[in-house]
This record gives sequence, structure tokens and C-alpha cells, in this order.
Amino acid sequence: MRDHRTWIAIGVACLALPRPGDAPAADAARKPVEVPRATRDARALAATIDRLLAEKWAEARVIPAGPADDGEYLRRVSLDLVGKIPTAADAREVIEDLSPDKRSRLVEKLLDSPAYTARATEIWRQLLLPEADTEGQARFAAPAFEAWLRKKVIDEVGYDKMVREILTARLGARATAPANPNARPEPSPAAFYTAKEGKPENLAAGASRVFLGVRLECAQCHNHPFARWKREEFWGLAAFFAGVQRQGPEDGYGSVREVANRHELAIPGTEKIVKAAFLEGPPPVWKAKAEPREVLADWITSPKNPYFARAAVNRVWARFFGTGLVDPVDDMGGDNLPSHPALLDELARQFVEHDYELKYLIRAITATRAYGLTSALDRPEPTPPFLFSAMSVRGLSAGQLFSSLAQATGFRDGAEGSMTDVGPRGRFLELFANRDEKPTEAQTSILQALTLMNGQIVTGATSLEVGDTLAAVAEAPYLDTAGRVEELFLAALTRKPRPDESALMVGYIEKAAPDDRSKALADVFWAILNGPEFKHNH
Repeated sequence: MRDHRTWIAIGVACLALPRPGDAPAADAARKPVEVPRATRDARALAATIDRLLAEKWAEARVIPAGPADDGEYLRRVSLDLVGKIPTAADAREVIEDLSPDKRSRLVEKLLDSPAYTARATEIWRQLLLPEADTEGQARFAAPAFEAWLRKKVIDEVGYDKMVREILTARLGARATAPANPNARPEPSPAAFYTAKEGKPENLAAGASRVFLGVRLECAQCHNHPFARWKREEFWGLAAFFAGVQRQGPEDGYGSVREVANRHELAIPGTEKIVKAAFLEGPPPVWKAKAEPREVLADWITSPKNPYFARAAVNRVWARFFGTGLVDPVDDMGGDNLPSHPALLDELARQFVEHDYELKYLIRAITATRAYGLTSALDRPEPTPPFLFSAMSVRGLSAGQLFSSLAQATGFRDGAEGSMTDVGPRGRFLELFANRDEKPTEAQTSILQALTLMNGQIVTGATSLEVGDTLAAVAEAPYLDTAGRVEELFLAALTRKPRPDESALMVGYIEKAAPDDRSKALADVFWAILNGPEFKHNH
């Protein structure tokens, strides 16, 4: 059977990727409705984004790709906002909806869903606390951090306020494994300090990389001749965390505490003492009773900070396009100039003016022409990704791939979302984790490919006895063979098969003996799930 499945997979690989020329469904007239201010402002920013990009396209003499069809857009925005593909029912509903505002309504529906909260929490946890994926103490401290993040996402707290809370977090709690794994931890951002081992140098490097988009690590030990930031500047920033100290054994679960009002450090290996200093601008003003971390938070989150808002919008942009306006996203400043300076400045300005509201940025970006372009090109050579004249094909993250497999096949894993999960999801995430890999450069290893072909999830999903989706489709009395193939395409790829794909799959199934046609249908589903289209966001 695997030989048959392999040949079908080859057929799907040849046919499955989107083709140019598929236009969105025709729009039907609807009565005008009152548009909320947040939506109007987001649309205005979207129009500005499209204008600035169009100017760049004209300068580069590039013709942008055509628009993505509704299925392609639905799958893309679902993966980006909630981390998984939509259901077959949702796919059919959106594809057959003729209303002109269905995409904006779809975005609002996703933004208001619990799945968005879960996905946004996961994204920010991975960014702010990457150590929790690999280190025991950070992992045990992560649930309280995730609980805090979840509350910030639900309350739609401004990004500046969220960062300020991290930088000024109350310290002193001991990081231990919870006595009751099912108990809800007290929300706290203090794990940011635990994960960095309470070391000023780790905290400075982490804060500058995440909140400012600036890499300072190279300046920690020596002055690089071509680097903008020098060793003294690195330790000047680290001095804001001079009072932070880790207590307890090096190999055990200790606590992170703070000695008040310390704002100077000795540079290791030297006798030089440096005082806390910002990377740019005048020296700190030490207000009465203001702790160093508070003074640092004031500077980092200030609207006048040349990095903070720009770094934030650049990360959000990269999340939706696969490439930042400054790329890599944590290497801003110096010689690494933005591909669209005016656009980056405008996004940052609007972000500040709208109280650092992340959903405002998301509404604007998903409403742009650029985000709605297809990834399928009708030209032999692709344009550079930094022009954003076509949607980049991005590999799915481990979490997106697992959740999408579960969505498509009906697989259930009760441990989903647990930091201490050692079940199917946990093992899958560990195997497919590519933490340092750009989405646009994602590669599938041999072990990962074998897991998708023969692993527990896909094997069960393509079994008539175990797979919920496959069994429901195979047993549906109202579907003929073409209808069954269509349902599997909607479930896995968020679109209906093209005529050539349908003919290939239906022909394969109907060539089988009547008693073997359900098994042949399982082969088709296996081939779809192992095809390139399923494993990418495009």
C-alpha cells in the first residue's frame, strides 16, 4: 500500500501547489453598515502600506502577483492568527460566501476567538522565554509566565505596558515545580529573570534583542572593530540589572531577588566600574525612590526611543510575511538598513499613536493588498522577498503543523498546550522544533519526513478504524467518489481540488476493487497530508 501511496504523493506534489489566475469569488452587494473607528483606522493604514509598497514596485519595475483566492487567504490568515488550518466546514462557508466584507469579518472572528488567545500567548512565550523549550528551571517557571501573558492578550494590554511590566516585575518568588500540575499558577512575568539565571549580562542581552531589535552579545567580551556597540556600552545597559541576583544552588531551583538601588557594575576581568547608561541619548535621571529597572523601562518604552516601536512593528510584519522590513529582525541599526524605510517609520508612528495596540497592526496588515497576494507566480524567476510583491511560502512551525494535522484528521491529544507534555504533541514538537530557522528557509529533515509518512498521528489518521475525518468521509452516504475527494481537500488544504487533481484521485480510487475503495481513499488522504502544500503556509 505504501508504494501506491508514494506514487499518489508524487502526483499531489506535482499538482497541489497553487497556480496563478485563480481570482476571488465575485462580490455581492450588501447594505452599508457602520464601520468601527478601529477598523477605519486600520484600513487607512493598510492603504498607506499598499501605496508605499506600490512605489517600491514601480521603482524596481516589478509586477506584483495576482490576488490569492478565498481558500488560500483563509488558510493563510488562520495559520497566522490561530496557528492551525480551518475546518472543512469553515473553508466551504468562506469560499461560497459572496459578501464583499467577508475577509475583514473573518479576521475579526479569528481575533475574537479563544484560539487566537492561545496562539498569541504561545508566540510571545516563545519569543520572551525561549529557554522554556530546553531548560528545566525555565520550563517549570513558564506556566506562571504563560498565565500572565494570556491575561495581557485577553485584556488587550498595550505592548508598551506589557514590556514595562516585564522590566519592572516584582522579584523574589522561588521557581519550583508546582505541587499540583493541574493548579493554575499565579500570573507573573518574573520567569523572564529566572530563565536568564538572574545574570545582568543575560538580562541586558535578552532585553535589547527582544525589545529593541539590537544584538549586543558580541560586545559582552570584547570590542568588535566593525560593531556599533562597544563593551562598555553593553555593560552600561547591564548595570540597570546590577541588583538582580540568583539565589540557590547552580543546578537546583532557586529564586531571583534584587538588591535595591544598584546601578553600576564592574566589567568582568577588569577593574573598570561602569554606571547604568542607555544605548542612546542623555544619561539616566535618577529620581527619588525609582529603581534602576524602572528608569530603564521609562527609556525603552518611551515614544522617543528610536528602536522600541520600530522593533515591535518589524517583528509583527515578519510574522505575517516571513521577512522583516529589517531582516534579521533582531539586527536593527548599523549597516542593516530597512528595505522600506518610510514604511517602517509610518508603521512605528501609527503604532505609537494607537497606544501600541497589537490588534490594530494585525487588522491593518491583513487588510493590505500585499498580504492578499498569491504565492503562485506566473513568471520563471521569483522577485526578492523584501519587495513583498508576492506572498512568500513559509514552512509551518512545529506547533502549527501538529495543530493543523489534528484539525485535518480529527486527532485528539488531551495534553495540548501543556509545557510538561510528554504525549504525542510533546514528542512531535520536540522532533519538529526548528527554533533558529527562518520560516521562508524551512527544511524537512529525513526523520521528520519519516514521521509524517509513518508516524503515529498520520498512520492513525489514514486508518479507517482510527481516523475520524477519513471515517466520516468514507461512510457518508450522500457523497460520491468525487465528493469524498473534495471533502478531504477541504479538510487538509482549505480548497476544492482542481479538475486535474480530482480526475487523478477519483481515477485511482475507482480503479480499485469495490471492497478496496475505502483503502484507496485512505491512500489519497495520506498523499495529501504528505504533500508540500499541506506542510507550508503560502
